[in-house]
Order: sequence, then C-alpha cells, then structure tokens
Amino acid sequence: MNLRAGRTGDAAAHLREGLRLAARTGSWLDLRTGLSQCGELCAATGRAAEALTLWAACAAADRHWGLTDPPWFELRREEQLRQARQVLGPGRARAAEDRGTAMSLATAAEYALMLTDPGPPQPAAPGSRQLSARERELVTLVAQGRTNAQIAAQLYISVRTVSSHLDRIRDKTGYRRRADLTRLALSEDLV
Repeated sequence: MNLRAGRTGDAAAHLREGLRLAARTGSWLDLRTGLSQCGELCAATGRAAEALTLWAACAAADRHWGLTDPPWFELRREEQLRQARQVLGPGRARAAEDRGTAMSLATAAEYALMLTDPGPPQPAAPGSRQLSARERELVTLVAQGRTNAQIAAQLYISVRTVSSHLDRIRDKTGYRRRADLTRLALSEDLV
C-alpha cells in the first residue's frame, strides 16, 4: 500500500519490520514474501540489480519448496524482470540473478534487511580488506548459511581449523556474529 502511494520510506520500514518478525518466528513463507516485496521496493526506487538479486533468491526458494505463483502474478513478475534486465543489460542482469540464486534464504533476508536500513551505510570494519583469500572463502561459505562442520567438509579441513580461521576473521574485522559476517560478504560482493 505504501509503495503504491509513493511512500517508499514507510514501505521500507514496514518491510524491515516484517522481515525481522518472519526471521525471528521462522516463518519461511512470510520471509519469502517479504523478500519479493523488497525486490519490488528496489525496482521502484531504481535499484534494478538489487531487485533481480532478491527475486532470484525467491525463485530459488520456490524451486526448493516446490512453490508456484498464480498465473496473474507470474505475468506481473515477468514484466518486472524484463524491465530490470533491460535497465542493467544482459551481463549485469545475469550477475545479479546468479548472486541471488546462490544465496540461502537467511542470507537473502540479511541482504534485504541491509537494503531497507534507513540509516547511513555502515563503514567497513577496520581490516576487512586485509582478509586472505582463504578467509574470504570462509566468509562466503558462512554467508551461504553453511555450518562450521559443512565448511570443514567442503574445504577438507577440521572443524577446529574452521573455528581458528573464523576467530582470526573476527579479530581482523571486528564482526562477532555470523549475521555480521554475512553482511560483510554481501557488502564486499563475496556472495
């Protein structure tokens, strides 16, 4: 309602509140709906790449759960996708969609919360650019929602080594929570 009336600030605040509530209660369907609406907000405010990223994350979640939208909604979304792709061009559009497809639902939710944050952009933490290639790889895997055990298995290292790497990353960046590391990955285009 706020978005249609041109009140994008109010729409962003309501979306942010809804996304937080959906994440807190574990309501994945509400979270998915919030992500889709956040994509619409981004499209309406000239952020086509962010819109495509969020819609691709929604589409990936839909495929995972076997969900389909009603035909009228699919037609509307196809038009929105066409417009966003036209604004960006094929290469940038594909990159935005690939980014969204690779996101877990939790990562997409963090991304949407970041996009709806009314405050000024947070400055990069001291030392965030000083991460090694391996540390950036771990931050990326954390942002994709992997557990320490899953990261260890994927990288053929021990869980203790993963913990050591994450401790060093936290010392370098100042970020303590996995959600903060996810935001770091998103802000530096690691995901």
